[in-house]
Amino acid sequence: MNDQLNDHQVDILVVGSGGGAMTAALTASVGGAEVLVIEKSDQYGGTSAMSGGGIWIPNSHYARAQGVDDSREDALTYLKNVVGDRVAPDRLEAYVDEAPRMLKFLADNTRLEYSPVAYSDYYPEKPGGKQGYRTHEPKPFHAGKLGRDFDALRPQHRQTVVQGRFTMTMAEGRAFLTQADGWKTMLVKMMLGYFLDIPGRLKGKRSRRLTLGNALIGRLRKSMMDRDIPLWLNTAFKELIVEDGKVVGALVDQDGTERRIFAKKGVILGAGGFEHNRELREKYLPQPTSADWSGSQDNNTGDGIVAGQKIGAATDLMDWAWWAPAIKVPGIDRPWVLFAERSSPGLLMVNKAGQRFSNEAQPYLESGYSLYANDGGAPSVPAFLVFDATFRKKYPLGPLPPGYAGPDASLPRKVKEILHIADTVEELADKLGVDAAGLKDTIEKNNAYAQSGSDPEFHRGDSFYDAYYGDQRNAPNPCIGPCAEAPFYGIEVYPGDIGTKGGLLVDAKSRVLKEDGTAIPGLYAIGNTSASVMGTTYPGAGVTIGPAMTFGYVAARDAIGMNE
Repeated sequence: MNDQLNDHQVDILVVGSGGGAMTAALTASVGGAEVLVIEKSDQYGGTSAMSGGGIWIPNSHYARAQGVDDSREDALTYLKNVVGDRVAPDRLEAYVDEAPRMLKFLADNTRLEYSPVAYSDYYPEKPGGKQGYRTHEPKPFHAGKLGRDFDALRPQHRQTVVQGRFTMTMAEGRAFLTQADGWKTMLVKMMLGYFLDIPGRLKGKRSRRLTLGNALIGRLRKSMMDRDIPLWLNTAFKELIVEDGKVVGALVDQDGTERRIFAKKGVILGAGGFEHNRELREKYLPQPTSADWSGSQDNNTGDGIVAGQKIGAATDLMDWAWWAPAIKVPGIDRPWVLFAERSSPGLLMVNKAGQRFSNEAQPYLESGYSLYANDGGAPSVPAFLVFDATFRKKYPLGPLPPGYAGPDASLPRKVKEILHIADTVEELADKLGVDAAGLKDTIEKNNAYAQSGSDPEFHRGDSFYDAYYGDQRNAPNPCIGPCAEAPFYGIEVYPGDIGTKGGLLVDAKSRVLKEDGTAIPGLYAIGNTSASVMGTTYPGAGVTIGPAMTFGYVAARDAIGMNE
């Protein structure tokens, strides 16, 4: 092979094509740099495309325009109370300062548009916490504007698309889940919009109304197209090229051909975490563990992290993930991650002893991790979700639509295989393999809590966040309901994730650090390729993509000298 014939040179090389990577590319391009984005799969968007697309941005210009009461001081107070000293203070300060600037920069220079939503912080009772308008949702985008590039946009996760066809916004999703006033009319309008899109229906089943993560990535991709920023698909990152201690490029495999890409001003790694790397999961994460429990896309195998380690980069938080309880259906490539359904009244999560061990409605990171941290002592991997006929009829749960829309007889065979149904609590306990006496006692306690409205064991429903996805028609507590009407149901739940938290240790400018704390020249890491700025916590909806985009903006500006 003639290396020179396969060489390529740019100012900035961005590895990965998620929200953070595309933000970095656009920032550098606006700053006058020649940029290349590479993606190892045949679809762009990464896990960002499959996600809710929300970003947690305190004190944004969007929120200020709506008169929202927020400030730098409140945001920093909140993060320092939630995250604590697990992350360097200057990284937290950089996030609070740069996140609103990033969002305004993209609003001024790209097609990206966001709206703040009344989505509570996950710990609103903490000092500096807010009951809404720090989480932002991307505005819907029409796929027709992408032309042929729509075909390569990674689709939404099936759990965010109603009946596999109808895309929904965060607000619409909440209305459907909680059956808020007007939700049926909203659903009819959504369906009409879908079926009346005749050109879209002639092309296929997939909706051209892009929402959530597809709206985010669709808008960013179109913005890249506007600026003629190349995106190379099927281009796998292999290793970093280092000269005299400085990262000057990367070795890649493009459709089976090895190439060297030289980057004069820097390489930005935004290639996700290692959740689909079995070896790394078993080395670093709590056991038992399985990539089958991860809701992210399967190209996240830690390529950027491993490459950084090989040249002496330090890592942090490698034993942590963005945990969330997950239901795995055999034969389906990704599990259903339970973000919100756990707040619905009448649902219990129990261990092998039939005992509850955590607040079912708490933020999903804590809920997912609680399966490992089970205070009850009995095995809880898997744990079991238990509910009755009333819950089954009214609410969705992972692969289960609400019973009024999808009765038991109509469920797919693979879902029926994992759903246990029984006429009595004792029979259900036997089918699940949990202690019958323990489960019966747990249900009796829950039914008493439903009547009183108070959960003295785990305080379910006490937080404003808990109640956000609860059923406001259910009194006295929107998150606690009786489990009393036969038949009774049970389904296994696992400590799933939406990505890993651990990665390359970076400073406040996203420069990758060595073990001695010095920066590796020419190398930056963002998103889940870097150790999370949120430490071991999850302060609010959008603190995965929000920091990825913010530090993509920060890294690009530093690399091309926009901060000078």
